[in-house]
Amino acid sequence: MAEFGVAARDGACPRGAPACMLTVTSRSPAADSILAPPRRAQRTPLLQAPDAWILVATAIVAIGCGALVAVTGINALYVSLSVVGCIFIMRDFRFGVVLLILLLPISRSYIFPHEMFGVTGANPLNLLLLGTLGAWLLGALGERGMENFVPRPLLWLYIVPIVIAGFLGCRHVDEIARVFYVYEMLEFDTAVGYFRDTVVKPLFLVLFALLVAAAVRRSKSPRPFLLAALISVWVMTAMVLIFVFLSGAGFGAMGSSSARTFLSPLGLHANDLGRLYAVAYALLLFTFVGSSDTGLRLVLLASMGAVVIALVLTFSRGAFLGFGLVNLIFLVWHRNAKTLLLLGLGTVAAFFFMPDAVLDRVMTGHGSGANAISAGRIDKIWAPLMPELLDNPIFGSGLSSILWSDAERRGGGSFILLVTHPHNAYLRALMDMGLVGLALLCAYFAHVWRRFLALGSNKELDPALAGFYKGAAAGLASFLISGISDSALTPVPEQAFLWLAIGMMYGHSSGTAKAAAPAPAPVPNP
Repeated sequence: MAEFGVAARDGACPRGAPACMLTVTSRSPAADSILAPPRRAQRTPLLQAPDAWILVATAIVAIGCGALVAVTGINALYVSLSVVGCIFIMRDFRFGVVLLILLLPISRSYIFPHEMFGVTGANPLNLLLLGTLGAWLLGALGERGMENFVPRPLLWLYIVPIVIAGFLGCRHVDEIARVFYVYEMLEFDTAVGYFRDTVVKPLFLVLFALLVAAAVRRSKSPRPFLLAALISVWVMTAMVLIFVFLSGAGFGAMGSSSARTFLSPLGLHANDLGRLYAVAYALLLFTFVGSSDTGLRLVLLASMGAVVIALVLTFSRGAFLGFGLVNLIFLVWHRNAKTLLLLGLGTVAAFFFMPDAVLDRVMTGHGSGANAISAGRIDKIWAPLMPELLDNPIFGSGLSSILWSDAERRGGGSFILLVTHPHNAYLRALMDMGLVGLALLCAYFAHVWRRFLALGSNKELDPALAGFYKGAAAGLASFLISGISDSALTPVPEQAFLWLAIGMMYGHSSGTAKAAAPAPAPVPNP
């Protein structure tokens, strides 16, 4: 075998000999094996040093946590699991992001601890969130990865207006109607507690989305995050199905107007759960259409069926509206004979198999006027609050300003229903943040909508992933339209899957932009 090499190097030429020259030598493989110096067998250690230290640290923490659980009880178990999880998160913050995706939708349920050792806010989710953020910061500081962590539209159109509105509201905490404290409807009575509950806690959802974006940027494939989201959907769905089964309640009782708090022990009102399921259904539906993998399509189809059943069991008319809007958008974006046929068959099957209680719930108030259809919102919430809009029409009165509104202070529970929010996302934004705040929030969601559609039509993405983003656009549209009867434009728990999609959107958008950027021109050698 001919090979090129240097005859002598590093001063190997004998003294007085002519300069070493590039020579061509020819040796057989047998000669190579004979002439080559013997090699020592190298053994690869079973554990590298960092892995070994992590294993030892985990064992030590596990022993300590076991003793702590034995002494202090169940709260220590949650602390132990959080600490052990944080050890792995320090190895790779993306592990924490996957756990956040799994736990965030169920974090409001009664099975999830909301405080430990009597400390409000000290719960596994917050510990996990802060641990994941810390792990990301340690890696980003060395790689200059913090520069684009918060996208400018998110910062200036969304976060800053919310923070400013929170500071505006801090001035009015002493003016909150006493009746809210009498019925223990609030968990704060100071300006610090107000800011924590109206600004800091909601913005944890935004922080979650930013960590998802950072994890997607660092990953070759988003499949682990999508799989975690799918498992989370199943967990949320199973919670409602199992809760309803164990309760033994009939459809008639669950669908009555007096049973709207039936699912509240799960941590969210039935209306909030319904909107959460409507967004999840949109993500599943459009991903199903985009995927060509038979196994994945079967899983998505089963998931959609479970989500639809759970959505129906919420008996939320706002959720029914969102569900209908998602299907309408799907029909508009996929206009063909097959889609029309499937939609027609599904509609006929729904009318035949849908329980009468669901149809009765849909028709509630029809024939009795608009106020009855709105479940009293028009006369007992919206109309009494209209004068409040004139107090600070430009910048609003601060987040949750209904708490110190004249209507609630003078007639909470009689002149106006005793509620902590106006049951209209846009009226809520107008009261809290004024015309300027409402315009900025709407501009932000318009930005998100355009980015969703851009990724949904990106031919370079996997079709299933592109379908996911189309579903996110449909879910966002349905959420915003159904917001006329409830919810908020600021972060609320039922937006969990929306913020997951927003985080993935930012992660993919930056990755796509880097991939599309032209390579620098080669510099010619002098």
